[in-house]
Amino acid sequence: MGYNQAYTAYQKTNVTTASQGRLVVLLYEAAVKNLNSALALLEEGDKIKPGNIEAFGKHIQKTQAIIAELECSLDMEKGGEIAQNLMSLYLFFNKELTEATFNHSSSKIQPVLKMLNDLLSAWRTASNSTSNAPASSSMQTSTFSIEG
Repeated sequence: MGYNQAYTAYQKTNVTTASQGRLVVLLYEAAVKNLNSALALLEEGDKIKPGNIEAFGKHIQKTQAIIAELECSLDMEKGGEIAQNLMSLYLFFNKELTEATFNHSSSKIQPVLKMLNDLLSAWRTASNSTSNAPASSSMQTSTFSIEG
């Protein structure tokens, strides 16, 4: 097997064996990156250069697509109150980002960005726990309990 084939096989294995938590972290990281990029295009007073309007909109749209993916991944039956709260947050995020798209408003983006960063931090912690490891290793070493 050549180097390129081996590297491709490694990449595929790395993605397919990633825990669900790690994949969620990657989504949150991309959402945060896109919102930071959108904010960087806004000048003082929430002004935006005409040449940057399209890029601004694309960053917001990418974030909204990520949020939609996060919404779809929620298991409302098994997730209970946590899933309901996350759904409410995601709906709020999309509402605020839709308004930000039209108004070029950093005051709509910044609270969403802060909450996404908070969720990202929580998901990073959760995805690093042994309870969120791929199935083969978590069954062997899991001692995590949610009952406190």
